[in-house]
Amino acid sequence: MIAFRRILVPHDFSKHADRSLRVAADLAGPKGTLVVQHTVVPFIPVTDLPPAGLATYLSPEELITGARRQLEATVKRVLRGRGPKVTLRVEIGDAYQRILAATRGMDLVVLATAGRTGLSHLIIGSVAEKVVRHSSIPVLTLRPEVSRRAAPSRRAGSRR
Repeated sequence: MIAFRRILVPHDFSKHADRSLRVAADLAGPKGTLVVQHTVVPFIPVTDLPPAGLATYLSPEELITGARRQLEATVKRVLRGRGPKVTLRVEIGDAYQRILAATRGMDLVVLATAGRTGLSHLIIGSVAEKVVRHSSIPVLTLRPEVSRRAAPSRRAGSRR
């Protein structure tokens, strides 16, 4: 069996990402290391005027600090102090590019998918799909549990 000791877990604060964090912790075991990464997608205003109702401008440092606090609380809640050593990373940029850059030195990426299909998948695209296509290390993708339960099961011997 292949030992995955250094696992990258991209996290977007969704319940699906919480599940991928639990799975990654189980795979890494108590001697492994998880790098839990959140990417803040940069917001570039179209005008010099702040949107109505926006009282203050948040600097990149403030965005990173807030996301880091939220990520720390999430990891603490999900893992409850058990499992492998955890390192947190919060960065600003394109999620797909930041994830690929973070794979250096890792053994595996454990990534939740949004479960989009059809037109929304075509328009929005899929970070997970891009990571799977371009990663130089193995990627374990986890579909949302709701989608798995709703998907029709295949009976033994049936063909499509």
